[in-house]
Amino acid sequence: MKFSTALRQPTRRRLERLGEADIVVGIPCFNNDSTLSHVIRTVEEGLHINYPDRRCVVFVADGGSVDDSREAGDELEASPWIERIIAIYRGLPGKGSAVRAIFEAATMLQAKACLLFDSDLQSITPDWVKHMADAILSDGVDFVAPYYTRYKYDGTITNNIVYNLTRALYGYRVRQPIGGDFAFSLPLIKKYLPRDEWETDVARFGIDIWLTTTAMVHKMKIAQANLGVKIHDVKDPAEALGPMFRQVVITLLSMMEENELIWKSVKDSRPVPIVGPELKIEPKPFQINVSKLVNDFKIGFNNYKEIWRKIIAPDNWLVIEELAKKDEEEFLFKTEIWAKILYDLAAAFHHWQGNRQVMLGLMTPLYFARVASFVNRTIDMSNEEAEEVVEEQAEVFEQNKDYLIHRWDLDVTYNS
Repeated sequence: MKFSTALRQPTRRRLERLGEADIVVGIPCFNNDSTLSHVIRTVEEGLHINYPDRRCVVFVADGGSVDDSREAGDELEASPWIERIIAIYRGLPGKGSAVRAIFEAATMLQAKACLLFDSDLQSITPDWVKHMADAILSDGVDFVAPYYTRYKYDGTITNNIVYNLTRALYGYRVRQPIGGDFAFSLPLIKKYLPRDEWETDVARFGIDIWLTTTAMVHKMKIAQANLGVKIHDVKDPAEALGPMFRQVVITLLSMMEENELIWKSVKDSRPVPIVGPELKIEPKPFQINVSKLVNDFKIGFNNYKEIWRKIIAPDNWLVIEELAKKDEEEFLFKTEIWAKILYDLAAAFHHWQGNRQVMLGLMTPLYFARVASFVNRTIDMSNEEAEEVVEEQAEVFEQNKDYLIHRWDLDVTYNS
């Protein structure tokens, strides 16, 4: 079933009665009754303090929560001059459909700025609203990504894959391309809404990287907002990030195919401005299970080594073979090899003739291997030192982009 809109009729009628608004803050939600009230209260405080003369709407786009999320939001005391709408969206289940509903609401209201904040945030402050909105309202920016202070092992998919690829492909140094909290101008929103992706798996997952990449591809004016520490529902990569890896990476690689002519012509990268004061706050560390990461890689090696041998270039394959023999403490491999392996995998995805979900399953153990190597390299480093390693890694990806293009253009096919 296709959906021409994510807004239900009662929500649409309410928006029509409102007429116009200056700022719309959208909060995608699904079963977040323990954190949603805090996010709403903080957002409304930020709007009340910083924009008392603006018409503001807080829109909670709910995916049909079966806990008390909607009730928790409804029971909050209303904020003066701020309209609050809590509504179930229509469409495929997932954050993407919630974002579509928020964008449609912002367009109906002709909002000058639209902000998105995740509903599981614990560290959001009123200043987050100001730094994100000011960039749109005062600085003429079209897309604002978050700039967080994170523990060195929080965001392993970003640190080891997404930041590297988006920077090398599209030339923008956006440090948190899948950060979850963004701001948009109305002209940019009007570029997103007509797209067909709302009826695809982007609506279920992969929405964050799709939003960021689309802004880059359209060469919109982009900034990053200093938000300090992000505290949310952190998950150990060894335990929970396999599914997230597959969801993000399939969108990232699919967009590589769609935008091939664009990224092939991009040389080097440029810094993206960071707005808002720098916040010196130390994030809390957490444990990461390197043993499980290494073990899952070795299980993957035993299961997939024959197909890996076909899609990974010979020199890189030799490194993988040696890695499979190493103990946890010796588990290290060079960044250049990781860049080339990831480029091998991206090219294989491009040439893949079978079920691409199978292809993603092949990639996941190699991602676990990279995370284990990154942890071993940075285990005694501070967060700042580990961040320097991430930046060095991104430069290596840029330096090896010609390798990616060579592998991408080879006349080969792979089958599952």
